[in-house]
Amino acid sequence: MTDLPFVDEHTRIVDASPEVTWRALTQHATGDLLLGPRNPLALILGTEPRGGFEIADSVDGSTLDLTGRHRFSRYLLRFVLTGADGKTQLAARTYALFPGPHGRVYRALVIGSGAHAVATRGILRTVAELAEHSG
Repeated sequence: MTDLPFVDEHTRIVDASPEVTWRALTQHATGDLLLGPRNPLALILGTEPRGGFEIADSVDGSTLDLTGRHRFSRYLLRFVLTGADGKTQLAARTYALFPGPHGRVYRALVIGSGAHAVATRGILRTVAELAEHSG
């Protein structure tokens, strides 16, 4: 699966089918989720790809792996969709490596502070809103 250590998992029930949720997820992952080419955060961190994420693997309607790296981390954000009765459970699983002393400080700032959890739940909320309000 991945050579990166597991960090956390967040889930949300989406009031839409897995197919509709999948479309919303891929729309968000290839659009608003990405950092712009002149985003100061991307420049400071030295993100690769510049947008912060790229699709590394995908199983239509089931899993979507986004990967990236920067000066302080290598990471994988894996989305897993399971559904029944017109609803979808959308899970976001984070795997990341934070090498060296600067990586440890970065991990404390981003993971330890709870900022990562807030951002990940925000992604899930946005995807749910897109899915639930489509059509």
